[in-house]
Amino acid sequence: MRWVMALLLALSFGSAAVAAEESAWEGQTVLVTGANRGLGLEFARQLQAAGATVIGTARKPEKAEELKALGVRVEQLDVADPASVAALAERLDGAPLDALLNNAGIFLERGDFESADPEAAMKVYNVNTVGPMRVTQALLPNLRLGQRKLIMNMSSGLGSIGNNDRGAFVSYRASKAALNMQTRTQAVELAKENFICIAMSPGWVRTDMGGENASLSPAESVSGMLGVLAPLTVEDSGRYLNHDGTELPW
Repeated sequence: MRWVMALLLALSFGSAAVAAEESAWEGQTVLVTGANRGLGLEFARQLQAAGATVIGTARKPEKAEELKALGVRVEQLDVADPASVAALAERLDGAPLDALLNNAGIFLERGDFESADPEAAMKVYNVNTVGPMRVTQALLPNLRLGQRKLIMNMSSGLGSIGNNDRGAFVSYRASKAALNMQTRTQAVELAKENFICIAMSPGWVRTDMGGENASLSPAESVSGMLGVLAPLTVEDSGRYLNHDGTELPW
């Protein structure tokens, strides 16, 4: 009988924890870049289910059928195009944002360093590193009007210099390592305004980028990340976290 009671208590506390995580997003306005597929689409789906007002961006909104079907606000955005970023900021002028999830990214090459294409590397860097810089700079006025002031930059375990013992993926690795440094810099400079700036790895996820052999589904990865992000405070700003909340080495 005791083990039954213990199990019921554990389930009760677990349900309470999930409810607390979900309620943390209720009423929040969250912008998700690259929300037309993969992790971005799953972020939009789960955030909306948790009661958030979601703005999902796509390079080609007319083709973002699954995103539009969710009923969230869909906005055009190409993070590699300064004019597109400026146009989004103009459309959102004066609108408070509680959280910005810089999710949009590309992965063009999987080969070794010697075969890496410098031109492809520039494209990857422009989207994965400079893209979040453009978007964050443009939307800082909106985030300053919000309550949470959360900026999540989607990094990767491959962006960890300390964990790089296999090589390869050099363009993608470098773009995410640079994004990590960018996140730390944001955290330092925006600390006085109580911003929370986080670099986060989604884990190895079954998406177009991660492949079908990856260990996590998009739903599992996003659920984990939202659960980690929900209770963070200003004291956590500048951290590099895995989807399960563990600290990653820079």
